[in-house]
Amino acid sequence: MQAGYEDIQAQGAELIAISADHLTLVDSTQKSLQISYPLLSDENRETITAYNVIDITNTDIARPATYILDTDRHVAWKSLDIQFGDRTGTEQLLTELKKL
Repeated sequence: MQAGYEDIQAQGAELIAISADHLTLVDSTQKSLQISYPLLSDENRETITAYNVIDITNTDIARPATYILDTDRHVAWKSLDIQFGDRTGTEQLLTELKKL
């Protein structure tokens, strides 16, 4: 997503990633991967639970999920992947943003 971050912002959108990892690991990951978009820690899994994206095979992590919220903070589009490591690509995300 980092490679397409500027394109996402050019569509008037913001990218925020949420991880179930502890804040220390999230900060380390953000620095090591040079991620410039917000990468948040949900160590207690409150947001992950609220969006029902707990991985059923490993409840310590979230399954891959992508949400687009509209200006009223309603879910306008979502992609729920099954396997850890699967992610919605930037191109698909940009296509969906252009539809709004």
